[in-house]
Amino acid sequence: MKLSMACGYLITVSRYRMYPTPAQAAGLLLHCAHARYIWNLANEQWSMWRRDLGPTPRFVEQTRQLAEARGAFDWLRAGSSTVQQQALRDFDQACRNYFAGTHGRPTWRTAGRHEGFRIVGPQAGRVEQLSGKSARVLIPKVGWVHFRLSRSLPRAKSYRINRDRAGRWHIAFAAVPPTIPPPNTGAIVGVDRGVTVSAALSTGELLNCPRLSTSESRHLTHLQRRLARAEPGSNRRRRVRTAIAKLHARATDRRKDWVEKLSTQLARRFDVIRVEDLKVAQLTRRPRPKPDPLRRGVFLPNKRRAKAGLNREILASAWGLLVRRLEDKAGGRVEKVNPAYTSQTCSRCGHCTPENRESQAFRCMSCGHRDHADINAAVNIAAGRAVMHVERAKDCSLRSVNHRSAP
Repeated sequence: MKLSMACGYLITVSRYRMYPTPAQAAGLLLHCAHARYIWNLANEQWSMWRRDLGPTPRFVEQTRQLAEARGAFDWLRAGSSTVQQQALRDFDQACRNYFAGTHGRPTWRTAGRHEGFRIVGPQAGRVEQLSGKSARVLIPKVGWVHFRLSRSLPRAKSYRINRDRAGRWHIAFAAVPPTIPPPNTGAIVGVDRGVTVSAALSTGELLNCPRLSTSESRHLTHLQRRLARAEPGSNRRRRVRTAIAKLHARATDRRKDWVEKLSTQLARRFDVIRVEDLKVAQLTRRPRPKPDPLRRGVFLPNKRRAKAGLNREILASAWGLLVRRLEDKAGGRVEKVNPAYTSQTCSRCGHCTPENRESQAFRCMSCGHRDHADINAAVNIAAGRAVMHVERAKDCSLRSVNHRSAP
């Protein structure tokens, strides 16, 4: 399940696994190719805008051009007009979002990475539930395609079908999400996100996001080496890439499942959930190159490989996804606090110094309090000690300098 923003309100996307036959899969891929072609064509027209040439065609004009193209080309007329027109409408909405400042610039879509299309309107209501675990949907020019009901079927007016890199087909329905009511017990929890421990709660719980097993990691390394030796464009390279994508998809499914269960559990147990205000996109940025001032065109070491490893660990711990799902399920009950000095401040006496923390162990240099470093930070977050005034932060830094310089 994932969330998106459309038309000014929050919608949830309930995704289900589809099982098309080989003939149906070929028809679905044809729809994906047509939607991708129309999107890229509209993007090309949009990118040709110049100040002296006037405006480029918009949705109404592009729809008229699409009708003319369908009358001139048999291969385009063989596809669904609903799929092709919806690709133009999606691109028009993407442009509106870009100019509104809520999304980035529309990008180009490539085969193998962007395989999907959307159905909106009366045709989106042709869904039948066959049993408690099975349903089917009528897709234009493809027929009835079965999918598995992993949760209750929502009432939606549109759905999207896509194919991931592992070759799996999914159908996603858009609907307004229900919120989780608070327990009304006054309970407050602090969540500290880390790399060694994915999520530490102020209640003393240490939670780790599931990863690939040791055997799966070894198999992934073996496949990556085979991929490096495979000839570009060969069938072997395609098979190896699909096998690698299946392993990555397995890790992604486990990570999303862990986030969904943990976020639901926290939203049901606590009234207020406090997390650190971390900028994950900035934390996972690659380091800038360091030019050598003495040699032109030569760069100094900038620990790029070490930073890349840290970025992978941060993304594998689902820092951003966890907070995003908490905000979706416990709307208005998630508070973000300043992360400064949470891991260096004693949760018992408030003494702050970098020497308090030694790796994953915490020992206060003032009162001798001992605890797990992440749990100590989570207690500080839950108590609101991370929300510090500027004067207190400066005083903490000054005490740290004095402590280091003391004999």
